Amino acid sequence: MNLGVIGTGYVGLVAGTCFAEMGNRVICCDVDEDKIARLKRGEVPIYEPGLEDLIDRNAAEGRIVFTTEMARTVRESEVLFIAVGTPPGEDGSADLQYVMAVARSVGRLANGPKIVVNKSTVPVGTGARVAAILAEETDHPCSVVSNPEFLKEGAAIEDFMKPDRVVLGSDDPEALRVMEELYAPFLRTGKPILTMDIRSAEMTKYAANAMLAARITLMNEIANLCDLAGADVDKVRQGVGTDSRLGPSFLFPGLGYGGSCFPKDVRALEQLGHRLGYEPRMLQAVHEVNDAQKRRMSEKIRAHFGERLDGLRFAVWGLAFKPQTDDMREAPSLVVIEELLAAGAQVVAFDPEAIEVARALLGEAVEYASGPYDAVEGADALVVVTEWHEFRYPDFARIRAALRQPVVFDGRNVFPPAKMAELGFTYVSMGRPPVRVAEPVKEPRA
Repeated sequence: MNLGVIGTGYVGLVAGTCFAEMGNRVICCDVDEDKIARLKRGEVPIYEPGLEDLIDRNAAEGRIVFTTEMARTVRESEVLFIAVGTPPGEDGSADLQYVMAVARSVGRLANGPKIVVNKSTVPVGTGARVAAILAEETDHPCSVVSNPEFLKEGAAIEDFMKPDRVVLGSDDPEALRVMEELYAPFLRTGKPILTMDIRSAEMTKYAANAMLAARITLMNEIANLCDLAGADVDKVRQGVGTDSRLGPSFLFPGLGYGGSCFPKDVRALEQLGHRLGYEPRMLQAVHEVNDAQKRRMSEKIRAHFGERLDGLRFAVWGLAFKPQTDDMREAPSLVVIEELLAAGAQVVAFDPEAIEVARALLGEAVEYASGPYDAVEGADALVVVTEWHEFRYPDFARIRAALRQPVVFDGRNVFPPAKMAELGFTYVSMGRPPVRVAEPVKEPRA
């Protein structure tokens, strides 16, 4: 098929590339001239494992092209995916100005029947608004489909190529038939295509993210209670996760969720409830508890060293909101670093992929290390914020020798407490009894 993808952000770039990999001809369009120029040169503006190789191969074989020409994109495409951003407004609701602008442009430029697919995460009722705009702008028949994405950053290619399910919402049987044909190559293992009305498809995306966010948040609350009660959240997690009604996924406690989806979507669904005259108390609690969870580590650090951290130096491992991405939107690291700096500490940070993103956000307030062991050299403590694979089995002897004090704060429960005790570390994690070996040294650094 001839496909147009409007918006080359995370979702649009992954979707367009994966569709091209299945033999479709894809035009990816964006108003950002610099981004399109970079993509034409083979420079991928985001870090996602496997994406650059797929783009290179499909661009070389002519299945994917990049352009700023909206007219060409609309004219040459049978199916047009809207994949632009829907950032949160001041009240937390999704800002749909970019979605509506694209819909208006598609309607104005349409040269025949089009299937217009909302791939952006949009609130319930957006499909009807897009359909109304298209009807205003063109006499050509245009069908609207909601096709929410369920991609995990760091595993997006695998998620798109082998989805758990594909959700399609439309009242046009022919549009659904075309979309089912488009997705059939991705579902050879028998995973389902779920067809429904547009409003239900739009709600499905928000419901999935809200439930995952709630599960993470509840496990973090359990970890906090374990801290206070002297229980071990690892044992609790195993006891809960082996219950067939619950399962083990999303039960790892930590510093709260971040990224471009969960925070934004929970707030947007909360605002939808308010507009409909309903108070979504559980969604409000999820949002509030998650915000507080990002501060738990700095609370633990101050409990150990004291309220003021003047003269102390902290190594922070991990800046991205999760491993396998350079995305720092709503990242817990930002809150941890902000609170350390506010208490007078110095911070030296390392992340395998997000250093340049961090420079743009934090500037020179933070020192950036070239590697994990450079970060800990001369630091008073190590703070693990993101569980990158390379942090899981480090050279502990090297870390202990490099630190001024053998103190580790583990926000992702990466290390086993018994081993840390054996190695002589004071070790503080999330929801597990702390290992107290070293006493804090409060004298300012020379």
